[in-house]
Amino acid sequence: MGFARTCSVTLLGVEGVVVEVQADLEPGVAAFTLVGLPDKSLSESRDRVRAAVVNSGAEWPQKKLTVGLSPASVPKAGSGFDLAVACAVLGAAERIDPRVLADIVMIGELGLDGRVRPVRGTLPAVLAAADAGYEQVVVPECAAAEASLVPGVSVLGVRSLRQLIAVLTDEPVPEDEADAPEPSRPDPLLSGLRLPGTDAAAGMHLGPGHQQHAPDLADVVGQHAARTAVEVAAAGGHHLFLEGPPGAGKTMLAERLPTVLPRLTRTESLEVTAVHSVAGLLPPGRPLIDTPPYCAPHHSATMQALVGGGTNSARPGAVSLAHRGVLFLDETPEFGVRALDALRQPLESGHVVIARSTGVVRFPAKFLMVLAANPCPCGRFSRRDTSCECPPSAVRRYQARLSGPLLDRVDLRVEVEPVGRAELAGRGPGGESTATVADRVRAARERATARLAGSPWLTNGEVPGRELRTRWHPAPGAMDEAERSLERGLLTARGLDRVLRVAWTVADLVGHDRPDATDVALALQLRTGVPRGVPLTIGALT
Repeated sequence: MGFARTCSVTLLGVEGVVVEVQADLEPGVAAFTLVGLPDKSLSESRDRVRAAVVNSGAEWPQKKLTVGLSPASVPKAGSGFDLAVACAVLGAAERIDPRVLADIVMIGELGLDGRVRPVRGTLPAVLAAADAGYEQVVVPECAAAEASLVPGVSVLGVRSLRQLIAVLTDEPVPEDEADAPEPSRPDPLLSGLRLPGTDAAAGMHLGPGHQQHAPDLADVVGQHAARTAVEVAAAGGHHLFLEGPPGAGKTMLAERLPTVLPRLTRTESLEVTAVHSVAGLLPPGRPLIDTPPYCAPHHSATMQALVGGGTNSARPGAVSLAHRGVLFLDETPEFGVRALDALRQPLESGHVVIARSTGVVRFPAKFLMVLAANPCPCGRFSRRDTSCECPPSAVRRYQARLSGPLLDRVDLRVEVEPVGRAELAGRGPGGESTATVADRVRAARERATARLAGSPWLTNGEVPGRELRTRWHPAPGAMDEAERSLERGLLTARGLDRVLRVAWTVADLVGHDRPDATDVALALQLRTGVPRGVPLTIGALT
């Protein structure tokens, strides 16, 4: 009778659970039993592992074989257990010393020829192994760079089961040129890991560091109020609503918002990379995402596509793919009502909880939301343009598709006006570049971080209104105009708190120690759209 054990990791959302893979050999009729709540892809590993072991030159034990996955109460999914199952079987057959396997975590899928293929979620799996106290991890060779992002873990990248057996038994590593890919051809082991069209279906692309030609704010003609709103949103983490006719530049502004956001910190980069690793959206050759992502799903997206879900195992949705970045919802009234209302909870909590029959998973979802909408079905309704032919009832129905509770969570609401001929011809003053605005945003974030040190918040958009009123006070008399708007019914109490948040961000951008009357007036104009007689560009206030 032989027994051996090693470890692997199963993922519940982006959180990993270390699973002990045990193999037991007993005399009897040759059979292979796999227990421990495996799913379909894991149950099929019996055939993959047997073929891989035989084709790697090892002998398959002709005994009664039982492989258990512990803890048995946790559902196991995916093909990433193949490598651990194969090594546990070889350990029970005494081809590998069982003592060598006990403290190693193995992650990888096996091909029938014994090659080790990568699986999704390598980074969160290695993070879970490190948190559990394991120091040695075996992963596919092409995923070694991703696994090496976790500090304090020794990573061994292998290309075949034969290579791993040689390393664990201190035998010479076989030199087989067939195992190495030709430099001029793509690596076949990566096929299927990144499904075609998955990032396009989510409207997904990463920040400026991952694009050959990053969009620049200087490309936007006019739109001074909207440009200021984009800058304030980036500096304070405020959600933004852009309303205007088609072709006014709403999408251009939203696409340039990630370029002015600060680069992600190391902790934030690991969070974002873990989500994209689970979704299979990591860009080739760049295992670490260090720029804010940008996600713009189509308006036909379902609620599951937005917040995450799936029939068997839950997958991250658009709100999680936009974690620490920008979620842009173009043509927002065309989205389903249930899909839009599902955004309320992640906007408040910063995460998504999905319940399925197999368990409950949690995905991070702390994003900056940008909504864009036409004023009416034809798009020409405004105070200045009288060419709109939509009846008032149609305009009301169209605008009512955006619920009050959702819009109440948006700090900045800006009307984007059509661009005139003189501005398009370049006869007006040009706008500031992304680099100039990004420098101000970075300085404003640093001021806010220093002020909020010792608190659980990092940006002004996260601070509750009560804390702003009691701990950080504006200049005397600065809030008088906003309070009069509250008395006249132009602002709600919650709206007043949001004006104060935006005023602190404006003060950080212009370098004030605390908001004055001018800062609050600009915040009021960005909230209500009513002119307050203040310059609409941050550069004019500094």
